[in-house]
Amino acid sequence: MKASFLLFLLALFISLAACEKPSDTTTIRMAHALNTSHPVHEAMVFMADLASEKSDGRLQIKVYPNQQLGSERELLELVQIGSVGMTKISSGALENFVPEMLVFGLPYLFGDEEHIESVLQGEIGQELLLAGEPYWLRGLTYYDAGKRSFYTKDRPIESPDDLGGMNIRVMQSQMAVNMMRNLGGSPTPISFGELYTALQQGVVDGAENNPPSFLTSRHYEVAKYYSLDEHTMLPDVVIIGTKVWDNLNTQEQHWLQEAADSSAVFQKQLWIKAEKEAFKIIQEAGVEINYPDKGPFIEKTKGIYEEFRRNQPEIYKLVERIQNLQ
Repeated sequence: MKASFLLFLLALFISLAACEKPSDTTTIRMAHALNTSHPVHEAMVFMADLASEKSDGRLQIKVYPNQQLGSERELLELVQIGSVGMTKISSGALENFVPEMLVFGLPYLFGDEEHIESVLQGEIGQELLLAGEPYWLRGLTYYDAGKRSFYTKDRPIESPDDLGGMNIRVMQSQMAVNMMRNLGGSPTPISFGELYTALQQGVVDGAENNPPSFLTSRHYEVAKYYSLDEHTMLPDVVIIGTKVWDNLNTQEQHWLQEAADSSAVFQKQLWIKAEKEAFKIIQEAGVEINYPDKGPFIEKTKGIYEEFRRNQPEIYKLVERIQNLQ
């Protein structure tokens, strides 16, 4: 009986390996928390197909969507220890593991899409992808996650004053919590997978996210006001655990990086299309879209920059470098 149990455990361990190398084929497990209609999932499937094509089948990526292997935070922890090979995580949630990622959560840091693109594709973006290596996390590329805005159940947000007395779901990010407090709302960190029910039951009055996620999560069914204050532009980061990366040979690393870079270009094209489609569908579903003046929101969040400069001067240097690229 004891021997049978040990054999069972061994078989389980092998089946859960993040990076399997039977014969001359390497298989990496890649998991995420979004559904299969999301542009991120489609980009991951594209990456997997391209990696297989480039390697003549010798590098395989198996994609697990819909929180099959855990929530976003749980997946990142599994990547750290090597139980899962790769994942996608918002840079806002990643700040809990890689302190430098805090900069992306600063409200109104980027002027426009060209500004953030120059940061992500330049020297700063590359530095930040590798900043997680001391924490067993290596960034491969960035995915577009658009602009985050507020959506609410009972009334629109037309100025920061409207957030007073509201419980607003935010990511498990200290920067997101600070932003919400500065704007006058009550930040409520809740797992994204639990948010629909929390909105439905009145645990929170609203949340904030980009248009495609607002659509694919079906939050528009319970939150009928979408106020485009566009407070942050948080990129997603495609992450591989260093334990898995270091186990790949040089050629495999090259195939994977090329596939990841190409998938980012593909994902951006999907994202533009998904945003247009999202606005069309949510309006048809009766969601009221508002365009508040961003000035009062910018003014209310200025204090975050000063606090950041005082308390984290080294990381604040990144902020200045980013601002100088405008």
